[in-house]
Amino acid sequence: MGEVARLAGVSASTVSHVLNGTRKVNIATRLRVEAAIEETGYRRNGVARSLAAGRTHTVGLSISALTNPYFGGLVHAVERALSDAGYVLIVGDSHDDVDSERRVVDSLLDRQVDGMIVAPAAGSERTTLPKITCTGTPLVLIDRGVDVGSDQVGPENFSSARSLTEHLLDLGHRRIAVVRGLAGISSTTERFDGYSAALADRGIAIDADLVLDGDSSTDVAEREVHALMSGADRPTALVSLNNSMTIGTLKALRGLNLSIPGDVAFLCYDDFEWSDLFEPKLTAAAQDVETIGVTAVELLLRRIRGLDDAPQRIRVPTTFHHRNSCGCT
Repeated sequence: MGEVARLAGVSASTVSHVLNGTRKVNIATRLRVEAAIEETGYRRNGVARSLAAGRTHTVGLSISALTNPYFGGLVHAVERALSDAGYVLIVGDSHDDVDSERRVVDSLLDRQVDGMIVAPAAGSERTTLPKITCTGTPLVLIDRGVDVGSDQVGPENFSSARSLTEHLLDLGHRRIAVVRGLAGISSTTERFDGYSAALADRGIAIDADLVLDGDSSTDVAEREVHALMSGADRPTALVSLNNSMTIGTLKALRGLNLSIPGDVAFLCYDDFEWSDLFEPKLTAAAQDVETIGVTAVELLLRRIRGLDDAPQRIRVPTTFHHRNSCGCT
């Protein structure tokens, strides 16, 4: 910085103001400083700045299944909001495995991130999450809730899954199969509870044969749906409770040459950008990924800035996209 200052004929503080935008510098002086930076190849030492400021201006994100379009959209929303606030995002994929999540979290903590956003794997409330809170690192849970006393933001699961099931009941269906997600995840429990509540309200007992464990996996969902729909006593309707399982369900039905909604009505939780390009078009509960991501960042930045109010639990409503895979015309 001293060499840049000498070459530009200004003080080191002026160079700092140009680099950091901390004070207005006249155009002629700014141009001289920028030319000197270009000539010397000067780059700020980010590590030194972080040590001096006590901040790295980085945020860690531990999340699962980055190949899932929903989580990919969530990462994009978080990164954009953080970038606008002057932070860099570091992402690790937990693969929905608590041991992998622990390694990701350890790596992020080693990098002295200013805060962390986590979509918790099953069991992380006993392992990785206490480790984060013990370090004093600001933490926000995203997509899934765990009772660890941290800010949380995620979609509305119960009422959304309930509404999907109620729509099929209103159309006269009584044998409605459900493909539920990975066990031990709050979103799986809440969505299945919504499905169950809709049936209970109509006096319909849950048929265990119609409850498929899709493990939030395309391949597992395809196998389970194929086995169910190959039988003689098929359900008249299906509900898939996340988009990876929706893909598996569609593959299974296509493999069996079963038509939607002619042979089986189909609704899904999670939407795709291309849902209305299908024929039939998919009736779905769409999550507001942008709002979830931006809200998580806002909550985290409040904690990084030292605000110490009570933890917030925010649920973002879904939007019911009524198309024709349910059999409506």
